[in-house]
Amino acid sequence: MRIYGDIKSGNCYKIKLLTALLNIEHEWIEVDILNNETQTDAFIAKNPNGKIPLLELNDGSCLSESNAILNYLAADSELLPNDRFMHALVLQWQFFEQYSHEPYIAVARYIAKYLGLPDDRKADYESKQVGGHKALRVMENQLSQTPYLVGDKLTIADISLYGYTHVAHEGGFDLSSYPAILAWLDRIKSLPNYIAME
Repeated sequence: MRIYGDIKSGNCYKIKLLTALLNIEHEWIEVDILNNETQTDAFIAKNPNGKIPLLELNDGSCLSESNAILNYLAADSELLPNDRFMHALVLQWQFFEQYSHEPYIAVARYIAKYLGLPDDRKADYESKQVGGHKALRVMENQLSQTPYLVGDKLTIADISLYGYTHVAHEGGFDLSSYPAILAWLDRIKSLPNYIAME
């Protein structure tokens, strides 16, 4: 299988992290979004939405959207619960990540890290801080009660939210007031086969 991505993107990194944790063999193809490499005819043929990450299976089938890819790769592993309700909780956190977390924390980081915080984006950057901290408080509340987001065991819900949370400081989010999140980050970093974002 091939995975197209940008290792510095949280959405792509979480796929890379999962493949490391589960020892999934794959070919990683680095894609430069700033040079519009996701907008070529060849890439659009694989993903009409023109975004990464993208998983291409050996038979040519393609799957996009980071959390869909995580669910596909984690099927039948210990990182995706078989229990119907627990599985739904994983999905709940993944929807939260894409709707209530990523639009604030990831976008603020993109403006600062990728674009260099230009003057014409500063207001946008500042506007992301409130929503980002709201999402972090939701996570802090849960992680003060359980070691992982869905109870006592790591799931792909944690991987989904780890992707951008562990680099939230690059978007201006100070995590020092979130001790439960910091402890959770340390637990994930200590996992066997853990790999860091490059």
